[in-house]
Amino acid sequence: MADEGASPRELILEACRRNNTSLLEDVIASLSHSSPSSPEVFVAKTLNEAQDGIGNGVLHIAASYGSYEVLDVLLDQAGLEIDGFDRMERDTPLHKAVRFVNGLERGEWEAGAAIVEILLDAGCDPRLRNKAKLRPLDLVDPRNTELRAILQKAEFAIAAGDDMVNEDEEEENGAAGSASDSD
Repeated sequence: MADEGASPRELILEACRRNNTSLLEDVIASLSHSSPSSPEVFVAKTLNEAQDGIGNGVLHIAASYGSYEVLDVLLDQAGLEIDGFDRMERDTPLHKAVRFVNGLERGEWEAGAAIVEILLDAGCDPRLRNKAKLRPLDLVDPRNTELRAILQKAEFAIAAGDDMVNEDEEEENGAAGSASDSD
């Protein structure tokens, strides 16, 4: 039996662990060329299905290791699922990012917050709860007021966005205005 080397899934996971963007980009390019009919769909499917032995996806692993540059490359891929849950704790990548920041020295918290921010900027939902019914905000070290504020602001922005959508729907349906307007 010939030794064929690591599979694309193994290479992707290793790139996430090592923050190795060139390896990740090479694998993505190779995957794109191996499916000429719909390369974006094939790449997204491969990335979404790649998991380690305990059910961590590519974003979970990159967030757990603080692999900012790899996260940047991954989040540029069309069709990538950003709010998946791992099998063990049902953590999202955002939960993993907060756990990563909590493991840093206090002087590194600001740099670690960039991992959380890139996930939020990509649209990760900070309101999702894990198996223990905790949101990413609930996991933040209480001394890390900057990270707490970032997550609170993100939750507020989503809540305010939902309110804005509801107000827009009311206006479209003619429900806007007060009852006193209709004497």
